[in-house]
This record gives sequence, structure tokens and C-alpha cells, in this order.
Amino acid sequence: MTEPVVLVLNSGSSSIKFQIVEPVAGRAVGSGLVERIGESSGRVVYHHPGGVCERDLAIADHTAALHAVEEVVAAAGRSLDEWGVVAVGHRVVHGGSVFHEPTVVDDEVVAEIERLSPLAPLHNPSNVVGIEEARRLLPDVPHVVVFDTAFFHTMPEAAVTYAIDAEVARANGVRRYGFHGTSHEYVSGRAAAFLGRDLGEIDQIVLHLGNGASASAIQGGHAIDTSMGMTPLEGLVMGTRSGDLDPGVILHLHRNAGLEGDELDDLLNRHSGLKGLCGENDFRALLELVADGDPAAKLAYDVYVHRLRRYIGAYLVELGGVDVITFTGGVGENNPDVRRDALAGLARLGILVDQDRNEAVEQAERRISADGSAVEVLVIPTNEELAIARKTIALV
Repeated sequence: MTEPVVLVLNSGSSSIKFQIVEPVAGRAVGSGLVERIGESSGRVVYHHPGGVCERDLAIADHTAALHAVEEVVAAAGRSLDEWGVVAVGHRVVHGGSVFHEPTVVDDEVVAEIERLSPLAPLHNPSNVVGIEEARRLLPDVPHVVVFDTAFFHTMPEAAVTYAIDAEVARANGVRRYGFHGTSHEYVSGRAAAFLGRDLGEIDQIVLHLGNGASASAIQGGHAIDTSMGMTPLEGLVMGTRSGDLDPGVILHLHRNAGLEGDELDDLLNRHSGLKGLCGENDFRALLELVADGDPAAKLAYDVYVHRLRRYIGAYLVELGGVDVITFTGGVGENNPDVRRDALAGLARLGILVDQDRNEAVEQAERRISADGSAVEVLVIPTNEELAIARKTIALV
């Protein structure tokens, strides 16, 4: 029997990431990126079993981008039809209070995702465009949407409720939703499998650390808290996002610096975090600056780790102790300094990181805790595309 294949699409405002995934085998047989959509000079990169195809060309819009995907895949020797794509899985950032499960796309679903755009103005509109164009390009296969917020639907009311006027909150959809849910769900499941333990019997902290970053507390396979809130701006310090901020700062900047809504949005989402503190949001470059003695970079790193440790501590209390702490994401998987410093000095809590294991350069799932550590510390590479593909194939 031929292995079913799912095309996974992640459509952003100026880029589309794609993977051709065999969900049963658990592998991507092709992956790529279309970037600089709408600019005078765009680029398509496709990694396939025979090598890499790259093209530089103007990509006017998402329609042109998806046609470019179709063409570059075919040019590599095997078209999407020849791959036998049976479904398309779409990552959608915000499902609001409406979507809690993977959902087959129809016109009503698209309209509802679009209606939720005020909750994720940087993401949902682009997700909608990508879905609509993909449905036109591949009309004969089912399309499924998988939501970043869905995994956190299980959080208790105390964890999702902001302490503002209840009627104002209800009328405007103001509550905590959480993001990176597909990654947190996948990684927590893989952590349990790595340890050979029942997911329903262990308590976990998952730290998804990349340019965007989030933490979660997972009890028996169900999320009970997470660091991101109504938007992906809340929580940890990130590459360009501020994370937690006194709301009074926003009022102060509006009243005293004259910053309006769009300017504040741009400041907090694109010019804050590590970039705002030291001018650099790439973690590798940040650590080079720290090594060179740059004081702003050192402060940025310290603030980043301080916030991370604060959330780890909060979730240790919320869970009443923890069985496993897992690092994932680009920084979490590849940066031993962050892992070491995030868990330093926690021996009294049963958390011990082994220096050699932590510093070993590996890409596989692995344990980095010391043999005497009561808490397991793991590094588990995330694979949101595989998770989306598996959810898609299970539904269709």
C-alpha cells in the first residue's frame, strides 16, 4: 500500500513554508520556503531527495507563490500529483474560542478564521489567504486547519481569565489563548515516549525557545498554563517581542511619547525583546557579542534567562513538582548556555544538568540531566509539520 502524503502549508504575510510529509513514516520527503512575496525580487527554495532547487523571481502575491511551489516541486522531478498528495494541512495561529480541534475547511470555516483576525492581525489574515489560494490550486483534496491555540483549550478558567471588567472582556474576546500549542503537544508526547512513560501519568514543563518563545505547564497530557496570552506578545522575552510588560508602560508611552496604537504595536512586536535591548535578535550573534564583552548583549541575555527562570519556577509550583523539563525550538535545541543557565542552582529541587550531555552537539532526542537528577531534563526537536500532517490524515 502506498504511503499517504500530506502537503503542509504555513502561510505568512510575506512567506509560505511548505513540507511534503509522509505522516505514517514520520518523515518529510520535501520541504521549502517561498519568501519576499509582493516584493520586486522573491525567492523559492525546495529541498528534495535529489538535492536543492532554488529560484529567484518576482512573486506578486500568494497565488503566484503557490504556483511557484507547484512548479519548483515538479521541476525537481516529481509533481504534487505524482507525490500522491491526499490532503493539505494548514497551520492557523488563532482559533479563538471557536476552534479546539483540527477542522476540515469549508467556506464557513474560512469566514470564521477571518472573523478572528482582530485577535491575530499579523497572522490570521495571511493564513486565510494561503488557505483560499491552496483550495483553488488543489481543489480535489480535503484541506484541514490545525490551530496553534487548540492545545491550550484545556486550561482552567483561572489561567485564561484576565482581571479586567468581565463584560468588556466577553464583548471583545479578551482572554488568554496561548500559542505554539502544536509544538507543545507534540514535544510533550515525544518526551513521554522517550522516557517510556504514560503521558497521562507525568507532569511536564515544555520550553519552546526560538525567535518566538513560550513555556507551558502540562499535567497528565493536558495544558494547565502557558506563557503566551491573548496574543503571542505575552510571556517570555523573545527575539523582537517584549514579553510581559506592565500595561502602564503602554499608557505612559502613549501619553508622554505620543505613540499611537500602530506605533506601539510595531515597537512591542518588532523592536523589543533581545533586539530592543542590544540591537540583535539572532541568538548566535547575541552570544558572540556577549563573548566580546558587549554590556548591552550581556544584559539582554541576563534578562532573557531571568524571565525564563521566573516561568519555570511558577510552573513548578503550579504543577506541585515536575517529572520532566523539556527544551525545544531553535534556541532550546541548539543552545547549551541557555539550558545550563535556565536550570542552574536548582539541585535542591531535584534538577541537575549534566555538563557533558548538555554540551554535546546532537540533533536527536536526548537526555541532558545528570544520573542523580530526580527530574528528567530532555532536549526534544519539535516537528510541527509532522504533527499537523498526522492530525490532518487522522481527520480525513
